[in-house]
Amino acid sequence: MTRVVVTGAAGFIGSNLLHGLNARGVDDIIAVDDLRDGTKFANLAEARIADYVDMDRFYDAFAAGAFGRVDAVLHQGACSDTMETDGRYMMENNYTLSCRLQQACQAQGTRLLYASSAAVYGQSGGFTETPAHEQPLNVYGYSKLLFDQRLRRTLGPSLQGAGSQTVGLRYFNVYGPREQHKGRMASVAFHQFHQFRNDGQVRLFGEYGGYGAGEQARDFVFVEDVVAINLWLLDHPQVCGIFNVGSGRAQPFNDVALAVVNSLRAAQGKPALGLADAVAQQLIGYTPFPDALHGKYQCHTQADLAALRAAGCDHAFADVATGVARYMSWLENKG
Repeated sequence: MTRVVVTGAAGFIGSNLLHGLNARGVDDIIAVDDLRDGTKFANLAEARIADYVDMDRFYDAFAAGAFGRVDAVLHQGACSDTMETDGRYMMENNYTLSCRLQQACQAQGTRLLYASSAAVYGQSGGFTETPAHEQPLNVYGYSKLLFDQRLRRTLGPSLQGAGSQTVGLRYFNVYGPREQHKGRMASVAFHQFHQFRNDGQVRLFGEYGGYGAGEQARDFVFVEDVVAINLWLLDHPQVCGIFNVGSGRAQPFNDVALAVVNSLRAAQGKPALGLADAVAQQLIGYTPFPDALHGKYQCHTQADLAALRAAGCDHAFADVATGVARYMSWLENKG
């Protein structure tokens, strides 16, 4: 592999991709981001990169061939705030810039692996990579879906018309190291770590949508697994298409809360508890479901991995207990 570009490189998934590339000896990396939030520098500081380019300069420069031969672009840059209501801003960042980048990649024969999202499914109840199940609930999900649709239309349903590898990855609920800058959009595991450290209790939504308190379920995927899928695709340049990236299992938020509590208790030399005991001891608590999320909330997600498996990827994904325990250890070590 020659040169790699990672957009959104100072962000959550982007920075983990930098470390994943470094671990296999790749450091001719151009990191692209917007560092107006200067705290995100911490996600770049421990990575080895060849150059940093601000996003406002990158897209035109890349289209003009300013960076020489680039083997692959891992496009993670986007506005990922699902509560953002400025549709013009969302579409410019997530759709228009992605279109410009894809056109430049195709013209230069550069491979493109880009971040789509499981938000495209909304409340459809199905999670296969087909139009029948694509019903986004917000403009974020729509911005991701529209780019997927454009590529299906211009490159064909399997995205093989570019002449070089093109892959869209529909990430489910990703959690793990280097998400601290995301604020309220950080994972529930991140917030619960701090809740338990500060208050001795983690909090979940109460009953909603026919689900009991904390029983709404999501497909939680550890960021190291997301990195592994991206690296597998780099090793298999013949694979094109749109693929779900999740664990393939739906687990309730209660499982995450219990994993956080038991991981932090283990660090204190205390025994693991079952859910009922953790609730009885008020280590896990519930708050009323917020009115602002009514009708805008996915109560159940579970990635269908059939397409990824059919492409030849047999990666084994961590379950919540395993992934959260590793994440809690990382957070404690980082202070």
